[in-house]
Amino acid sequence: MTGSTDDGEKLQVWCSGEDWCPVTTTALLVGKKWHPVVIHRLLNEGPSGFSDLESSVDGISSKVLSDVLDDLESKRLIDREIVSEKPVRTEYSLTEHGESLESVIDAMHEWGDQHLTEAEDPSASLA
Repeated sequence: MTGSTDDGEKLQVWCSGEDWCPVTTTALLVGKKWHPVVIHRLLNEGPSGFSDLESSVDGISSKVLSDVLDDLESKRLIDREIVSEKPVRTEYSLTEHGESLESVIDAMHEWGDQHLTEAEDPSASLA
């Protein structure tokens, strides 16, 4: 995989197919249902607390949001910082890797605006 950062700054990944590896690996990082939504919110709203994210990501449960944040943190796309002890307040922000996904998230948004419309029948919906 090639890129503009040093190898020490890149996320490590093992791939067997050079042609498709960058696409599938990126899809694995942001392709889960709520991952791009959380990244999008952090790109637009900046660092946010758990409650702020939960209220701005319509339809996500606390458990799922917690799992998404843990997964994104383990993939070095977000940072978690405790900003106060009493009461405990945690803030989430994008890392450089997370911020570098802005053009990907923007392209997904633009494509959706151009090619998707609301389904009249919920059972016909893609999501």
